[in-house]
Amino acid sequence: MDTKQVIQSQYLAALAMLEQAVVKCPQELWAAQVDKNKFWHVAYHALFYTHLYLQDKEDDFRPWEKARDEYQYLGPLPLPPHDLPKIGEAYSKENVLDFLAFVQTQVRERVPALELDGPAGFDWLPFGKLELQIYTIRHLQQHNGELYERLGRAGIDLPWIDSAE
Repeated sequence: MDTKQVIQSQYLAALAMLEQAVVKCPQELWAAQVDKNKFWHVAYHALFYTHLYLQDKEDDFRPWEKARDEYQYLGPLPLPPHDLPKIGEAYSKENVLDFLAFVQTQVRERVPALELDGPAGFDWLPFGKLELQIYTIRHLQQHNGELYERLGRAGIDLPWIDSAE
């Protein structure tokens, strides 16, 4: 078994599930006022952290070219005074899908190069690089579940994706 191949497959499957959710999201759910965290914002957040944690270390991270300051946060900022992030204009579906394609490319490029027995590379995380990949896939899938639930309540059922290449 090739561990990196398995990790890459599961990243790509989770990203394919996020892609189906974004594509199938009706416009009225994209930025629904009833949702504390808008559909687009949850998708962006999941992609941002997937991209971040594919890097060897924090200093290697270069944000996506259309990234906006503070948009990655769903709640208060992590540093004092813990203000709420300043979120302005929503990302469009096209923007989110562009970012998703960028992250898929990152997965294909970065996973084969990862030193899985090394440190996480992020001092706020108390585990190594292999566990970081599992942690990140879990995070991505948690948000997929949240978005799938929203779609399900709207009568839109999407299939599970087992693996991807």
